[in-house]
Amino acid sequence: MFVELMPILAGRTVLITVAKVDDHRLRVNVIPAQAKADENPALATPLTFTGTPEELDAELGKHLAGYVQTHQQTASTLAEAKATLEAAAKAAQEEARRKAEERKKSAQKPPDKCSPPASAQPSSAAPSAPETVTSPPAMVTLGLFPASAP
Repeated sequence: MFVELMPILAGRTVLITVAKVDDHRLRVNVIPAQAKADENPALATPLTFTGTPEELDAELGKHLAGYVQTHQQTASTLAEAKATLEAAAKAAQEEARRKAEERKKSAQKPPDKCSPPASAQPSSAAPSAPETVTSPPAMVTLGLFPASAP
């Protein structure tokens, strides 16, 4: 039984309790403790066996070996999933940072060389739109009814 528990004992404490259920049966609880506070609670799932002392002597080792193997596979799968999620989050952050830098560069980019700046236009050219608006139009008041002459 303890040989089967050795792989799980490498990284955590395991509590084993034995209780008498009735005159013929015992209950054995195998409870792995959490190795870290932020560890997935699935890795601390307890295992309970109930049977006669003879059944427990004959079968408990095999069941513990299966439990330990499943526990190790679960720990490995959780570690892989965590690493994958962390890598994806890091890649997303890098992509967002890259796009932000590109936006910043395009916002600071000088105007196109194809269109000359407004101050570089020759003075003989036609006045631009802002210059034509400088003289105010005649004041006209519009109303719903035609204006009457006094």
